[in-house]
Amino acid sequence: MKLVEKVKRVWRNPRQYVDYLLTIWLSPLFPDRMYIKLLSKFRFGKSFDLEHPKTFNEKLNWIKLHDRKPVYTRMADKLTAKQFAAERIGQEYIVPLYGSWNSVEEIDFDSLPEKCMLKANGDSCGRYVYEKKKGVDMKELQKKLQSAYPFNYYYQSREWPYKNIPRKILAEKFIGNDGQVITDLKWWCFNGKPKIFEITCKEGDVHETFYDEDFKPFMMNHNIPRHVPEFEKPEPFDLTKELAAKLAKDTYFLRCDFMYVKGKVWFAEMTFFDWGGFRPFQGDWDEVMGNYIQLPIE
Repeated sequence: MKLVEKVKRVWRNPRQYVDYLLTIWLSPLFPDRMYIKLLSKFRFGKSFDLEHPKTFNEKLNWIKLHDRKPVYTRMADKLTAKQFAAERIGQEYIVPLYGSWNSVEEIDFDSLPEKCMLKANGDSCGRYVYEKKKGVDMKELQKKLQSAYPFNYYYQSREWPYKNIPRKILAEKFIGNDGQVITDLKWWCFNGKPKIFEITCKEGDVHETFYDEDFKPFMMNHNIPRHVPEFEKPEPFDLTKELAAKLAKDTYFLRCDFMYVKGKVWFAEMTFFDWGGFRPFQGDWDEVMGNYIQLPIE
């Protein structure tokens, strides 16, 4: 029965299945430049111009090939990023760490608090909420933290900073809000300067709502719906902007993410390539956003 359901899903959306095969299983077969050309052709209908990049997505992929500072690995690694961020913005914004291990089997569950967050340090979505009273589903834990990507996560979108991250699992304090919505505050920084402010809420449906530096609605369309109603200006708007500028120094593009919970700002992560550098926009936003990134070849 499971096989029948899988066949039906493939039949209904063969393009999504091909995308999955290419990005998850076949990607290691191709060198970086060829893979970027191939995936952009599949998703955008044309191959990226990597010699004279103009759009936002083209420039992100140019950066993947030409800007490979060793410090980027430290910034992308969710474990070492904590120390990097502490040095730039201060320890008070860093989510406390309980421990780190090389594999699920090595985790010392007895040393963990009643509730915490377990994360894979080298991908974009490997996480598991551990609650001691509920026990742990080892198979599910293995799937989320070690088996989601059969190969190095770098291969999926060629995000170079992930390539040399040694795989580990970390346990950190669970940042909860007593059942209330947790607000994610994200600054898109261009050539080290915070320019676009994004608010997302962990409330089920995914929304991307953008504002400019003065908190005026910025109607960029990333093919994800805007939140309705509009948000009020968050109290730590100016603070997070200041922190993001410190984190983004000496980068062409960096998205700096923070959590705002119970009146407290926490550093979440740094992202060099929003949506892996392969997310189409509606209208001419890809070109408009591309103008915000100044590369040395221009």
